[in-house]
Amino acid sequence: MSTVDLEKEKKYNKWIVVLSIAIPLVVALLFGVKIDIDLPVFLPPIYATINAITALVLIVAVVMIKKGNRKMHERLMKFAIMLSVLFLVMYVLYHMTSDSTKFGDLNKDGELDASELSQIGTTRYIYYFILFSHILLSIAVIPFVLITYVRAITNNFERHKRIAKITFPLWLYVAITGVVVYIMISPYYA
Repeated sequence: MSTVDLEKEKKYNKWIVVLSIAIPLVVALLFGVKIDIDLPVFLPPIYATINAITALVLIVAVVMIKKGNRKMHERLMKFAIMLSVLFLVMYVLYHMTSDSTKFGDLNKDGELDASELSQIGTTRYIYYFILFSHILLSIAVIPFVLITYVRAITNNFERHKRIAKITFPLWLYVAITGVVVYIMISPYYA
């Protein structure tokens, strides 16, 4: 790797650190903000679909690079990043304008009574495991995506490939579990 490429990469590292900290903090802060407006559409199925598309785009992007189609891989990865940003905006907007839904709240009163708890049983623990791993890894994947992207745009392809082997499964897990979480919680939306 040339000194020029290394300098280019270092130039971006400060931004990677700033964004990796700022994005989760801003999202957490915005969760505390409630806006009293009714959105014209119900966002959860839309952003779950965006997660599903992201997962497919990631898989196709890997296939493209394995076939040697670097340009298509690059386009697909940029598209996956845009989809993830769009997901995040919609997710935050939904939570700023709507009350949280409780998993297992069959009568949709915002509370879980003994009957509801017994009906959902251990499924509740599975849901929360998937949800918490999804949330934690969605935070952890931010610097991985940014580093992987920077290594590609600075032509550090060997280092890009090494980190992409970690980034891809993390990002794919986050995208897929986003869909799973939606499918599991969707019967309880009011």
